[in-house]
Amino acid sequence: MAEDMVVAIDPGREKCGLAVVHKEQGIICKTIIATPGLAAAAANLAATYKLTTVIIGSSTTSATAREELDTIRINGHKLTVIPVNEYRSTDEARKRYWRDNPPQGLKRFIPTTLQVPPVPVDDYAAVILAERYFADQL
Repeated sequence: MAEDMVVAIDPGREKCGLAVVHKEQGIICKTIIATPGLAAAAANLAATYKLTTVIIGSSTTSATAREELDTIRINGHKLTVIPVNEYRSTDEARKRYWRDNPPQGLKRFIPTTLQVPPVPVDDYAAVILAERYFADQL
């Protein structure tokens, strides 16, 4: 049975997007962290929200991240790490960023497809991965 809330990770070489996403309530929290702190941050979120399922993007540094996550125990239980295809998740994350943070001033006249978000969108990519996981459960 699929969980209603998961920790989602968009792994990267230098930084990772992390999010806690509820199937119906949506984003509970999201952040971007330096890759060396991934295991500790994921363990903290899993413990805080009493979660055991972690969704992780299947590309980039996924294998290394999964090895680190396999060492984590929450109340004596190993995390269930589920890879999700992250094809074009960054593109979707950029679109979501612009939807949530529309350009202001003269930049609002430039199509967002021609703009680069002023901040990394790895946290949005993690949310996209969680949403893909929940969509696959239907």
